[in-house]
Amino acid sequence: MGLSSKTIQIKIKSSCDVFLELWKANPHQVPTLTPTTIQNCQSHEGEVGTVGSVLFWNYFHDGKDRVIKTLTQEFDEAKKSVTFKALEGDLLELYKTFVTHVHVDTDGSNNLVTWTVEYEKLSPNVPDPDTLLEFYKKVTKEIETHHLHN
Repeated sequence: MGLSSKTIQIKIKSSCDVFLELWKANPHQVPTLTPTTIQNCQSHEGEVGTVGSVLFWNYFHDGKDRVIKTLTQEFDEAKKSVTFKALEGDLLELYKTFVTHVHVDTDGSNNLVTWTVEYEKLSPNVPDPDTLLEFYKKVTKEIETHHLHN
């Protein structure tokens, strides 16, 4: 099984910079903004907002409570992106490798959030993570709704 990737791009009306800063420096605030999708984010080791920090997440996906421990792998200020790598959790029951990139950009008057997942399946019968991309879309819209109402 080789490495594959999938991407979803979502237009938002709220600020790209505020969205990225949330994922970079304040991920512990995400559950407050996304109560139907992400219930908890705790720092497990390292300093939040730094490369090498480890976060433990509780989330609801495909009708089930799930968990994931992520390594903050990269912050790229120039590309306006944050990268998280799965270390432990439910996703690694299906995928050998699972890396999530969140990238923000402004294209004319459009603010765009792009989620890209890179993954390697443990077996050929494992599904592509399409429902996870829909999950990221829902998370993005919940965060946007919160920011537009405040």
